[in-house]
Amino acid sequence: MKGQASPPTFKVYTQRDLDRIPQLAALPEAMRFEMKVVSTVLPFRVNQYVIDELIDWRQVPADPIFQLTFPQRGMLDPEHYERIAALLRAGAEKDEIAAAADAVRHALNPHPADQMEMNMPRDEEGHRLDGIQHKYRETVLFFPSQGQTCHAYCTFCFRWAQFVGDKELRMASSEAAVLHNYLRTHPEVTDVLFTGGDPMVMKTAHLQSYIEPLLAPEFEHIRSIRIGTKALSFWPHRFVSAEDAEALVALLERVVEAGKQVALMAHYNHWKELDTEVAQAAIHRLRSTGAVIRAQGPLVAHINDDPAVWARMWQKQVELGIVPYYMFVERDTGARHYFEVPLVRAWEIYREAMQQVSGLARTARGPSMSASPGKVEIQGVTEVAGEKVIALRFIQGRNPDWVQRPFFARYDDQATWLNHLKPAFGEEKWFWEDEYAAIRQARLAAARA
Repeated sequence: MKGQASPPTFKVYTQRDLDRIPQLAALPEAMRFEMKVVSTVLPFRVNQYVIDELIDWRQVPADPIFQLTFPQRGMLDPEHYERIAALLRAGAEKDEIAAAADAVRHALNPHPADQMEMNMPRDEEGHRLDGIQHKYRETVLFFPSQGQTCHAYCTFCFRWAQFVGDKELRMASSEAAVLHNYLRTHPEVTDVLFTGGDPMVMKTAHLQSYIEPLLAPEFEHIRSIRIGTKALSFWPHRFVSAEDAEALVALLERVVEAGKQVALMAHYNHWKELDTEVAQAAIHRLRSTGAVIRAQGPLVAHINDDPAVWARMWQKQVELGIVPYYMFVERDTGARHYFEVPLVRAWEIYREAMQQVSGLARTARGPSMSASPGKVEIQGVTEVAGEKVIALRFIQGRNPDWVQRPFFARYDDQATWLNHLKPAFGEEKWFWEDEYAAIRQARLAAARA
């Protein structure tokens, strides 16, 4: 790869640049205004690679990558939409518009599953360790401050609150020492996940400052280093011909040679993201380091709520050496009402997609809800003792003893999240409910202290 030509210039567009995107000029003026309204509330960022290489503008607005990256009117409920639209039409002051947008954001459940209160650990003096989440025993999430943006934003992103400029909603840390000190005192942790945003927007030197110290003998208990990224889709040039691509490859090789597993947790939503020449070159180069690429993403309406899309995507991932890992359920935040799919339908899509692929592609787990008690998988619809039920199980839980234990919900073909479901067989509570309530009460009390 040395000596390869420089990559195309990374050119990005945000809300203030909507009128500068040539392809939008062909769209109706009303649609462009709707984009401006929605992007006043929800973050918008797209780059030239996505515009030129991934979107089929002949299919807009139905094109799945267009839906994935460009604001749509239905992403705000009618009341919220009209509130912002009226201010824009009236030429209101920026401060008034910003205050209204902020009020709408706070109504959109910016941090679902109690993640700010339940998942963020504290030091010995009780101070919250910003930029760290520790929900499950074996895995710590770290949010490096230099990686709290993305090459482009997904319209459904459950971490949209990271990108709207509100410091109270943001999770990040620039202190590598905070992470390393925490890991020293938690030998039960085996996996560290660098997340964001997207850590791959960082320069390699920054990434190295967080990762390389973990190769020291004192961190022998850290067996796997994961990096969550959408860069393989939104800017694959990062891995092929960026200025510090060679340094990144060398860093990953060193980590693998030191005996750590490196897992790129690649976020894919549609097979079109795998089809470009540069995307496939980036995948090949990363795999050459010894790193494993695992693919995950949510099932979302307007983008991939079709078994054929998932089957084709999983098949292509296997062909390229990627391991299909998770199908998630769209989280209960942001533009959820535009994107959510009923749980029963999500399972039907998963099942029908699985029927179309070989065993190598059946490594994808799901559909999985990342709810506050844990990752809950929808295993299917069945009948037990004459009652039609939805079978569920924990893939991960706040108490590891819950993991892999099945439980059953009354059949409900409209439910879209765990809190919409009710226990089957006349039970008043789930088997885990009292213990979870106690855990939650203790964590919230600590957060208020």
